[in-house]
Amino acid sequence: MTFIVLLIILVVAVLALVGLYNRLVSLRVRSQNAWSDIDVQLKRRSDLVPNLVNTVKGYAAHERETLDAVTQARTRAVAAQNAGPAERAAAEAQLTNALRGLTVAVEAYPQLQASGGFRDLQQQLAAIEDAIQNARRYYNAVVRDFNTAVSTFPSNLFASSMGYKELEFFQAEEGERAVPKVSF
Repeated sequence: MTFIVLLIILVVAVLALVGLYNRLVSLRVRSQNAWSDIDVQLKRRSDLVPNLVNTVKGYAAHERETLDAVTQARTRAVAAQNAGPAERAAAEAQLTNALRGLTVAVEAYPQLQASGGFRDLQQQLAAIEDAIQNARRYYNAVVRDFNTAVSTFPSNLFASSMGYKELEFFQAEEGERAVPKVSF
């Protein structure tokens, strides 16, 4: 009889460990997928920036410093694609700030603002910024769930033995907290 009880306890313990393991794996995969969603949106924004800069160049040739700042920020953001969330967030914050400067500079050119191509690019940029915000929010929610699972008992015992560590949140830099202004 004690053998059956011990066997049942052992089976329950094994099933609990399997459940904990599967939950951690599931959360890790979801976090990787969520990070991939952020990456896709950031790449879309990086791909849009040269078109935006070239459109502005045609109208505002003497805004060279602003255009150069956007181009350099985009280069840093592209270079940070394989970096962790903190480094990537810092590079993307620089790009966001440079794009804000471009938006301010563009306000001095009514003919540019009236251009259909420029308005389309601005709308695409606004949509991408919204998508980045949504992807960041989802990623951070998954990371929160993963970090909670990794650091709470009893899964923390199992997680540490399997090498699971807390993940970094994708945090907005202080200057990036405001939504970029898109004016037409």
